[in-house]
Amino acid sequence: MTAETDTYPKTSSSRLSVAPMMDWTDRHCRRLHRLLSRRALLYTEMVTATAVARGDASRLLRHDAMEHPLALQLGGSNPGELAEAVRIAAPMGFCEINLNVGCPSDRVQSGAFGACLMREPALVADCVAAMIEASGGVEITVKCRIGVDEQDPRTTLPAFVDAVAAAGVRRFTVHARKAWLKGLSPKENRDIPPLDHPLVAQLKRARPDLTIVANGGLGDLAAVEDRLADGLDGAMVGRAAYHDPVAILGDADARIFGQFTAPVSPEAAARGMLDHIEATVSEGAPMTVVTRHMLGLFAGRPGARRWRRMLTEDARAPGAGPELVLAALRAVSPEARAA
Repeated sequence: MTAETDTYPKTSSSRLSVAPMMDWTDRHCRRLHRLLSRRALLYTEMVTATAVARGDASRLLRHDAMEHPLALQLGGSNPGELAEAVRIAAPMGFCEINLNVGCPSDRVQSGAFGACLMREPALVADCVAAMIEASGGVEITVKCRIGVDEQDPRTTLPAFVDAVAAAGVRRFTVHARKAWLKGLSPKENRDIPPLDHPLVAQLKRARPDLTIVANGGLGDLAAVEDRLADGLDGAMVGRAAYHDPVAILGDADARIFGQFTAPVSPEAAARGMLDHIEATVSEGAPMTVVTRHMLGLFAGRPGARRWRRMLTEDARAPGAGPELVLAALRAVSPEARAA
């Protein structure tokens, strides 16, 4: 982290957030997203409590002040280990520490956490109680599904939320799909189980004292606005924010947060990444660890294919650096060519 923390918000708003996504929402991705929106809440990739408590926490939790407001997502089911991870992470500036009770992957299930914890609300309550006690005031939140496998979400979701809220959690992000832990892959679990956003809205109406954020199948800002209009406290966008970040985040501060700011262009976002690319390359990392997150900047615009090719194939060349991004901008953007 840098000494710039005070210039970026430390508090978060639930109105719009970008979901934690494994192998995607790393610190390079979050920097790009923050250039597009100063207000959207960003999340780290999920980090296991075991890794934080027993591993290289400074490397795992590395982030820059400009990424704030930033939330950390932890995975785990051992209250003591989760508490230790929270004690380590709490002084690092995260505005929120979130417990993952929604991931359906085999690897997460084998560790007895993620979506399978929907079956164990009492254990989740113990986990969050330990996390809250260790947090030093940092908010502890939960991201969950509406249910798993044979559960009936109409009864399972309210009972789960009530048990965890009784332990002190006030904010829940609810992926409005069941997770089928038997028979569906993680990818299929993002698409095949039907969405039930009305159930999530009903949860909010029945528990107005809780902050309820909707997640699942939200592909544009209009869908975010629909969730807000339906009474939800916020909306979390996943893959759409990654694949077309300008469409989701470029105008979000004005449309979702009411800020009187002009939309951020893909050209401006790309130029904003130049210093970071140079610093990353100077550390010995390949340029592609940054540019792979920038491929969607021109999604749906003329030249998008050429932009993606230059930032993948050409970026692998020895010595490639920020000048390649400028060349790619000149190749695809009339605005850049005129500059």
